[in-house]
Amino acid sequence: MVGKKSGKALLREEGLERTDNDMDLTTWPQINMINQKNYYTEYLKRDDQILVLRLQNEENRNRMTQDARDRDRALAHSNRNEVPLPDADVVDMEDDAGAEDGGGTLGGQEALGSKTIVIHPGSQNLRIGLASDALPKSTPMVIAKRWDESEFEEDGGEPKPKRAKRDDGSVTEPERLFGDEFASQYTTMSADLKVHMRQNKRRVLPNSKELVVNYNRRIPAETISEHNDPLRIDWTELPQNPRKAPQLFTGHAALRIPDDSKPRYKLFWPMRHGWLNERIYSSKNRLLEDFSVIIEQAIMSQLGLPRKQHWAQYSCVFIIPDLYERLYVTSIMEMLLRDFGFARVCFIQESLAASFGAGYSSACIVDIGAQKTSMCCVEEGMCIENSRINLKYGGADVSETFVKMMLFDHFPYADINLKRRYDFLVAEELKQKFCTMNEAEISVQLYEFHLRASGQDTRKYMFKTYDEVILAPMGYIRPSIFDNHEKLKGRRKLIDRSYDLYDSTPNDPVSAAQAAICQTIGPPRTINGALLTSNGDAGNAGYTTSTPSRQQPIALHNRLTELDTTPRSSVAGSPAPEANGTPQPGGSSTPAQGVNGMNSILASYNNDKVIAAQERDRILPIVPLDNAILTCIAHGARDDERKMRDFLGGIMIIGGGSQTPGFHTFLEERMRELRPGFAKDIMIGGPPRELDPQVVAWKGGSVFGKLRGTNDSWIGQMEYDRLGSRLLAYKCMWAW
Repeated sequence: MVGKKSGKALLREEGLERTDNDMDLTTWPQINMINQKNYYTEYLKRDDQILVLRLQNEENRNRMTQDARDRDRALAHSNRNEVPLPDADVVDMEDDAGAEDGGGTLGGQEALGSKTIVIHPGSQNLRIGLASDALPKSTPMVIAKRWDESEFEEDGGEPKPKRAKRDDGSVTEPERLFGDEFASQYTTMSADLKVHMRQNKRRVLPNSKELVVNYNRRIPAETISEHNDPLRIDWTELPQNPRKAPQLFTGHAALRIPDDSKPRYKLFWPMRHGWLNERIYSSKNRLLEDFSVIIEQAIMSQLGLPRKQHWAQYSCVFIIPDLYERLYVTSIMEMLLRDFGFARVCFIQESLAASFGAGYSSACIVDIGAQKTSMCCVEEGMCIENSRINLKYGGADVSETFVKMMLFDHFPYADINLKRRYDFLVAEELKQKFCTMNEAEISVQLYEFHLRASGQDTRKYMFKTYDEVILAPMGYIRPSIFDNHEKLKGRRKLIDRSYDLYDSTPNDPVSAAQAAICQTIGPPRTINGALLTSNGDAGNAGYTTSTPSRQQPIALHNRLTELDTTPRSSVAGSPAPEANGTPQPGGSSTPAQGVNGMNSILASYNNDKVIAAQERDRILPIVPLDNAILTCIAHGARDDERKMRDFLGGIMIIGGGSQTPGFHTFLEERMRELRPGFAKDIMIGGPPRELDPQVVAWKGGSVFGKLRGTNDSWIGQMEYDRLGSRLLAYKCMWAW
């Protein structure tokens, strides 16, 4: 009997057997499926996988290797009788504290920080210098360019401050020059001052105003010939041929150009009120070009570096505002690394730089500049994000208000116009010399000043003042007396806000303190019945302290949980029954409905954030200074009474606007009246060691630039070429 053949045998006999030669069907690698229950990746989970951190580690390793080689070489050449070399750890500590500059070990051949340039731009002045310098060079942040007409000839020659006129075009009497609102506020402030002085047992003459007005009306100016004036001004000289005149001037030379020069020059200020000045420019490129030209000319003239090819040997520390705009920082970084060609660049915030300069680890920094006032709480070398506040008034508003008050009281130089360059300098001089906040000095005083204009004889004016000298700086407490109607003009005309790359929502930094300030100024907006806070989150009406400083999807997450398809008794309530009374189970929505609802909520949330950013741009942040400081400290302390007392006892006032005599004492009294429970703790002071308040932030930037082992904020050329502005997320000392 023949046995049954197997299938393989039959296939072999028929020639259909499959033979395997151990060769793959393709050379393409075969990838197995990932086990979805248990998989792991190390992508971007180690420092050596991130270019920025890897370069930092390599730099530290190379420095340690070089130090070890130098030490071994020194030990090999040293004799037994010589003093032993210091320990390596001690050398590292000295490097961190004393600071070498960013360029590496110099071996004592050059001063520390001599290859680091520190730049601090402001609305009115630019402070620049080497980190090894004791004090910076100050130059006006202005550029004069050849133009058809100068700034005082524009708008039909309308002066500043603007005067009211009659129907026939003539100027009205001084009491009505600036409208009824200004007159009412000025009269009210004067009456309140008299009441306060009487309460403090100070003598108040009933006819003080009449004495001032009557004297100023009848005193004419005295003319002094130019050769008899020892303090005459050296004006910027122009060639006789207008065609050979330079195209531009910067700094002090720009302010010294005669207003009636041939050819005409117009002044451009690239920064106003802490923002880039978009109002007087027609394009963003010209604005940034003027900004860079001013800094470039300052480096060449003030620092003695005329050749640009030598700048590649220098590093740069740039000081930015606490509440910065991202596009401003990225544009500055592009300018410093591309146009100027610096080897390395790093950024530091103003308040943090001020704490470095003063040597304070924890303080509430209040910076009163020419056109903006910023404040922030600094704790252990870090700015508290939710405490940052930026207000749009400063010393220039005090100068303008002081001029208006004197004109109200029949100031003898009635033609003063702050658009004219020599009048602008005169107004600043009058404010610095005569303004005070000491009530003991308030009486009828006789002063004088000299008016020096190009091509004219010097004029000497005698005038009397009474309470104008204290009421003008009191505008910090009552900022409604300032002229604020043009400060938002041209805002967002050229430079748009920054947007997130993924959800296209505004991502410029905000703070809870600034949001609280904006909510007190403008009415709160409601969207879909919910109150919209200033960073775009819908929340509780009175709960402003929880506003995050960065756009965190907290509210979005809470709203997305409502679309979870899993039934939850605490989230998804029972729907209303139908007409037939059949109950419907909760959470029965289809996945498609859940996705559509999630997309709609995402779109609604993003739209709310855009609307909130637009509302912030429409609000001019101006509140009394004492209230702003208390708001800043309240958000910086975060309901911690110990921190509250520490910050109240460590308020440091810096900036040129804080140099009015008696300002610190006056502000202390105001804050103690507002917070009587902390009256013993409130203490306001200036920078230590009699340091100039205007240069404290620059001094801190110079200290920061000389740190080596503890400074990882440097951005190099190679890193910027590869990663661009994304570097700031790794390099900044704060949450970018």
